[in-house]
Amino acid sequence: MFLSLIFVVFLFLVVQGFVRVIVFFWEWLSHGDRLDEENVERAQEALEESEDVLERELAHAERQRGLGRLFARWHASNEAVDEYLDHLHLSWYQVIIIFFVGSMAGLLIEEVWMLATAGLTESRVGLVWGPFSPLYGFGAVLLTLLSFFLRRRGARAWQIFVVSALIGGVLEQLAGWGMSTFFDAESWTYLHLPDHITQWVAWRFLVFWGLLGLVWGRAVMPRLLYQIGMPTTRRQAIFVTLVAVYLVADVAMTLVCFNRKTERDAGLPPSNAFEQWVDTNYSDEFIAGRFQNLKIGKDRDLVDENGNLVLDENGNTMTEGEGQ
Repeated sequence: MFLSLIFVVFLFLVVQGFVRVIVFFWEWLSHGDRLDEENVERAQEALEESEDVLERELAHAERQRGLGRLFARWHASNEAVDEYLDHLHLSWYQVIIIFFVGSMAGLLIEEVWMLATAGLTESRVGLVWGPFSPLYGFGAVLLTLLSFFLRRRGARAWQIFVVSALIGGVLEQLAGWGMSTFFDAESWTYLHLPDHITQWVAWRFLVFWGLLGLVWGRAVMPRLLYQIGMPTTRRQAIFVTLVAVYLVADVAMTLVCFNRKTERDAGLPPSNAFEQWVDTNYSDEFIAGRFQNLKIGKDRDLVDENGNLVLDENGNTMTEGEGQ
């Protein structure tokens, strides 16, 4: 019990230190050479308008008492964020940061969910470098763009729910179909679920996407965009550009690795020095250890639609049985 308490305290201190480092680095990025005057003026105007609204609403909140004052402060904060979003210029800067954060946050949530519901601790990353799941990154970007668009048009909650469900379903269908068609790979399947629509889409997860979009659009997206803000310094622009280059390289390298895995399964040797380097450093063992929930190439033949190993009458996998 005492050791567990020490571990919890240590973990809390590590997280707190990590957050402080991120805050310090983010503040450092906000200083330095300025971008062109138009971008700086737009960002400063949005922030000033937001601060004016916050100051005015907080003045009203001070007249309240008890819980009324607490709710009034919360309302004041929301009003300030809404004012900022009214002046926000959405660009590649916010999109890249949201993809970056969404890829990591989505992966963390999925791993925690699988541990809590199924007791699984397998790696569920989606790229060869770093703790990223690009499906969640794309989902976060799409939900942000969608929520921002619907917000400007005063969409109702049910409209956000329906559109988010459709976007999530299309994203899962395209991702699953693309992996299967181009790389003979499978990361998930819903065929074992009674409410599946296709192999990669099920009604229960459409509801999940709808609820996620609703929460994202009403609670997460406004605060997230407010915290990200608009770029005003060259440091910010350079840093986000470097992040974008890294992510593009990560996605490209992952596709190359998947392609070579499929070619190796088909018996095709490397055709150049680069492919030979890929086979050496990103072997079948690496792919299996890195993407533990991914079945690619011949590995798909070893599992049934429920994700269970296909065994012969001797208890061996079909591949092992055929080879004996």
